[in-house]
Amino acid sequence: MWFQRTVVALLLLTVAGLATTSYIDWKINTQLQTLRSFVEGYVFADAVAACERASSSTPFKWNGGTSTRVIGLNSVKLDKYNVVASYTLVADGVFCDFDPIKKKASIGSNFLERD
Repeated sequence: MWFQRTVVALLLLTVAGLATTSYIDWKINTQLQTLRSFVEGYVFADAVAACERASSSTPFKWNGGTSTRVIGLNSVKLDKYNVVASYTLVADGVFCDFDPIKKKASIGSNFLERD
């Protein structure tokens, strides 16, 4: 009888632990999505301005573009210590990567041929 009670108690503790970790994971993901949306909204105006000013053979026209998309905030881990963030916009097939730290934009016409 004691064995059955112990097994049931351990099972209930396991279920409660899984429910708690699932709730904490959901709460943290919700907060991170909110933070990401805030950062993307904050960077958007600077990104558009820098992309339109950037010199390139293919001009980037966000305001006059017929097909514009925001790919969003991305990050690339270069090595163990360096992470580079970029905010990507697409206007009429021209990709523009904006570095929010350096406030610099780079333009490319093909997603696969970009730096």
